[in-house]
Amino acid sequence: MKKESNITVLKVAPGKVPEVVALRNDLHALQEAVSIGAEYTGLIEIVELDAHTCILCNEEGKLNGLAPNRRLGHDVLCGVFYVTGQNQYGELASLKPEAIQYYTQRFQEPEDLTPADADKALIMKFFTF
Repeated sequence: MKKESNITVLKVAPGKVPEVVALRNDLHALQEAVSIGAEYTGLIEIVELDAHTCILCNEEGKLNGLAPNRRLGHDVLCGVFYVTGQNQYGELASLKPEAIQYYTQRFQEPEDLTPADADKALIMKFFTF
């Protein structure tokens, strides 16, 4: 199976409802996509949600002061993130229509989060054993 050159994903921006967008599926384009609002192009982080779905976000979003966006478990994702599909090889892929529908509902309501909320989540992440 050949890696998709463009993928259809769900973009979730702080304070906004999710929207379906297309992303070029190469490292530089993905780094730029997660760096919206940042002063420089950041590192990408992939958080697996299940065997077929993951989140693509800025690895240093909290550390660089990107706007708090949505809660994910006990964590707070900062900056723009994307819900993407994942193929059997662990490569990013287009999100299936049923996943688009599910995650659009899951992230539909923008959350009223503060930088302090993100800081608390960061502290919990590093000091929880």
